[in-house]
Formats: sequence, C-alpha cells, structure tokens
Amino acid sequence: MRVIGTLNEGALHAQLKEWYRRPGDRLEQSVGGFVVDLVRGDLLVEIQTGGFSPLRRKLERLLELGPVRLVAPVALSRRIVRLSPEGEVLSARRSPRHGRLEDVFARLVSIPALLGRPGFELEVLLTHEEELRAQGGARAFRRHGWAVVGRRLASVEGSVRIAGPADVARLLPAGLPETFDTAELAAASGIDRRAAQQMTYCLRALGVLETVGKRGTAVLHARAAAAAP
Repeated sequence: MRVIGTLNEGALHAQLKEWYRRPGDRLEQSVGGFVVDLVRGDLLVEIQTGGFSPLRRKLERLLELGPVRLVAPVALSRRIVRLSPEGEVLSARRSPRHGRLEDVFARLVSIPALLGRPGFELEVLLTHEEELRAQGGARAFRRHGWAVVGRRLASVEGSVRIAGPADVARLLPAGLPETFDTAELAAASGIDRRAAQQMTYCLRALGVLETVGKRGTAVLHARAAAAAP
C-alpha cells in the first residue's frame, strides 16, 4: 500500500513543480512507498507550499534511500485577487504584508533536526504570488465574508539553499552582541519577536546557538563554540 499523502495539488504547487523541473527530471515517482514530486538523478525533490509537519515521516524515510531536497516558497509579495462565483476577477490589490527569507523558520520548527542530517537540504524559493479569494467558506467570517481559495505563482525572484547548520548560521545578522535575547535578534534582523523565537528554536536544535543564562526574565543565547565564525 502506497502512502502518498495528497495528490490533490493546488495551482501554486503545480506551477512550482513545472517551474522547478529540468530536462531529464522524472515527476511523481513512487519511491519507498511514497510518491515523490520530482526525481533528478539520485536526488529526491519534494515541493511543499504549506507546513512541514505532515512531511516529517515521508522525509525521514526518503532520506534513508538517498539525498533529499525540500523546496518551499516564501512569498515576498502577494496580490490579493477577489473572484466571482464564476471565477471572474472582481478586484485586485497588493497586500501590505511583505515576506522575507526568515519566514521559513515558522515552518522549519517542526523538522529542524533534519537540516543536521547528511544528504538533506532545504531550498527556499523567494516568490511573488497571487492569493485568490471568494465569498463563503468556513473561515470567511475572518475576512468580511471572503475566504482564501488558492494561490498562484506570479514569479520567482531567487532562491536560497540551506544544506546544514553552517548555512543556517549565516542567516544570523551581523552586529549581534556576544550574548543576546530574542528581542535583540528581532531588532537586528528586522523581524518580529515571534519569528525571532522560531529562528532561535531552530538554531538551538541544530547546535548553532546555545542557551547561556538569563537577563531578568529574558533567556540569553550565544553562538555555540563549534558554530562561532
């Protein structure tokens, strides 16, 4: 019996897979009882547009069989498109929220240790997307009757490949004090406190940071000796 998760792809997943594929790649291959998005030589590539937690078992199993690359988009910008029941565009506007590379830590918190495993790497695609909304749905009340019904790829601006703790360590901002708390990390990185906490959790799991004490109620962190530049 194959464990395949879901094959009901959204538009964004299908577009990213098409954008990522290269001549000779094989799509939707059965490997170890799972369906893998793309196989490139001996490299197994999984594209994930949502959270990483549902992929934990699959990624761990695939890593026993060969090198694995998890590809995940982070939207630098979104264009919000409202659709009629017939699918016609009613309006479109730019979302005021802008994403950045560090947003990936919100998803990485469910599998941080995998980045420390030989053969595993994460590639973050920095994208521009369209968020499609229509009236109705279980969560529509949160947006005045409009619910998100899908996402579409507008373009890919670039990518960042993270292949281990050393690559993750390079995401720490310059100018951090020797010991710091998450508020200082947030200020130095230009991210919010929650994102800094998620980033710190992942870096501690990978041995890049270590807890060194407290300042009042704030936990202090420092680069681990093995990860110090």
